[in-house]
Amino acid sequence: MTIGARVFKTGLAVAVALWAGEWLGLDSPLLAAITAIFTIQPSIYRSWMQVLDQLQSNVLGVAIALISFWLLGSTPISVGIVCILVILLCLKMKIEETIGLTLVAVVVVMEARSQGWPVALDRLGGLLLGITSAFIVNVAVAPPRHHGRFLKLVQEAQGLLSRLLRTSVSNELKENVFRQEQSRLEELLKKLDDSYRMFAEERVWLRRSRVRRSKLLVVYKEMLLTLRRGESLIEAVEEQYWAVSSEASWNKAADRHIEALCGYHEQLLWKWEGKMKPGAVSAAPPLEDGVKLTEQITASGDADAVTRARLLVITSAMFAYEDRLRRLDRLIDHWQQREKGDEEPEAASGKPRKAAKDAEA
Repeated sequence: MTIGARVFKTGLAVAVALWAGEWLGLDSPLLAAITAIFTIQPSIYRSWMQVLDQLQSNVLGVAIALISFWLLGSTPISVGIVCILVILLCLKMKIEETIGLTLVAVVVVMEARSQGWPVALDRLGGLLLGITSAFIVNVAVAPPRHHGRFLKLVQEAQGLLSRLLRTSVSNELKENVFRQEQSRLEELLKKLDDSYRMFAEERVWLRRSRVRRSKLLVVYKEMLLTLRRGESLIEAVEEQYWAVSSEASWNKAADRHIEALCGYHEQLLWKWEGKMKPGAVSAAPPLEDGVKLTEQITASGDADAVTRARLLVITSAMFAYEDRLRRLDRLIDHWQQREKGDEEPEAASGKPRKAAKDAEA
């Protein structure tokens, strides 16, 4: 079991909040530690938005708690009524993520107000200290690098997708193994969705870097859509292929075409990583291959209408996957040509080009 960056930063934020609370002389530094746990986020942007939302909701919650204490006191019923009101306000303001910590603030402030203003202010200071500690730790210690994580997940998902596609028609894997690998692929794609969203959320201040990253996001989005199309092809084969009896010639042709698509996908990732030689021949399968598969289905006199329809669904899924692969190929070529064009003027001027990290300017 490995300790991730977020796990480490959560523990560090708690330690910093407790240490700062003791150094500032807070009576309740434990509240600062609890707040830090709620505030740690997987990206800097989300951490900043969490800070703004927490400040907004907690200030509102504390204000409501103080007013309610003056009007209703701090009986259990009054605290419960105030909590309901705060939940409704947070939902109305669309800051649902802050409800838990805001309710903590309301309860501790209403309870502390009965002990006097100093205690209430001490609790409020603990809340603010926890929010600040978590944000500082998240920014200063191992800031998230979603670019590298996204590419690593893409490679892992493509490798798993390739294995599943190559054995979908030939039926070489055991049923339980195939199901497990298919579930793992779905989990990887969900992680890719989250990683892409966090990468897209990060803010870039330089205009040139923003333009560059916006184009990079287009390529990454296409990588994700291509994997989704491959997953749809697996589902089409699983749902349609085994429900009918198809000709052996079509089975072999479909298996060869899927094999070619998997090889094409692998080559595209190698091209993106710069592992391909300049002018290397593309592994894209000929367009005629897909057409021949369709012609075999329509020309088959032995197959009934249901069989032809099911096989056409599989062929359609192949077309969709292949179309995404060709789009990704064009986007990668466009990106690499643009990068090469950016390097040439700088090389001509004699100025060394600073190695730019994708989307992390």
